[in-house]
Amino acid sequence: MMSAAGEKKPSVIESVLSHAVIVTLVAFSLYPVAWVISTAFSAGSAPERRILPVPGHFTFAHVVEFVTSPHVLSQAGSSLVVSVATALVGIAIALPAAYALSRFSFVGKEAGVRLLLATQMFPMVASAVPLYMVLEALGLLDTRTGLVVCYATTSVPFAIFQLRGAFDSIPKDLEEAAMVDGATRLGAFLRVVLPAARPAIAVTGLFAFMSAYNEFILAATILGKEEALTLPVVLQRYVGEHDAQWGTFAAGSILVSLPVMLLFYVVQRNLVSGLTQGGVKG
Repeated sequence: MMSAAGEKKPSVIESVLSHAVIVTLVAFSLYPVAWVISTAFSAGSAPERRILPVPGHFTFAHVVEFVTSPHVLSQAGSSLVVSVATALVGIAIALPAAYALSRFSFVGKEAGVRLLLATQMFPMVASAVPLYMVLEALGLLDTRTGLVVCYATTSVPFAIFQLRGAFDSIPKDLEEAAMVDGATRLGAFLRVVLPAARPAIAVTGLFAFMSAYNEFILAATILGKEEALTLPVVLQRYVGEHDAQWGTFAAGSILVSLPVMLLFYVVQRNLVSGLTQGGVKG
């Protein structure tokens, strides 16, 4: 059957099969999440053996235990402050650097881009020892500032690489038209380029926030004060070598995920366009 635009409409069987595949994939993806929710609201410290993730004896005890644990508010604040600061630092440094790489020609430009790309090939934990030594020399061990510095070593190169692709996709004619009308290079950048690159900036900031918010190894290595720990380190303490409080761990996992879910909801309008914009080859 042909539509008005000349495209062939799928048959009933094709439509049913495609929807069945989509529903199956969604169920497969959400099944572990459903188990986490079930464990968080089930009585007892260990998950019960059953197929359907439905709480056997519904309770809020695990949620209350996590929320009322010592220093949880300061630890949540520590995670948010470090993650937001990492995103802001990454964006602030990456914006002028990415714009320069996109618009100007200078000696070492291509080598610098390749070097930035090479830094993304190594895991953050590979640089844990040298970062620890640098922070110790600077007196930044056991501080949130030191942790932000560590996270910036990976967020800045990623943000530069992502935003450079976004700036490459913005026509230079827009800036030239603004400068013909009397705007300076800085004015054209602030009034023309930045608004056009807003989706890519939002997505880049989101990924920088998530990478810092979910990181565990460096946070556990650098931070020592109980009230300054980030939430992933706090969650790990509920799973010990000989005992595990799975109910409290699951409840904490849900609560810890809420800020990221909220951010995804806020920037979802810019998510697809930002990823596409940042993926344009320069």
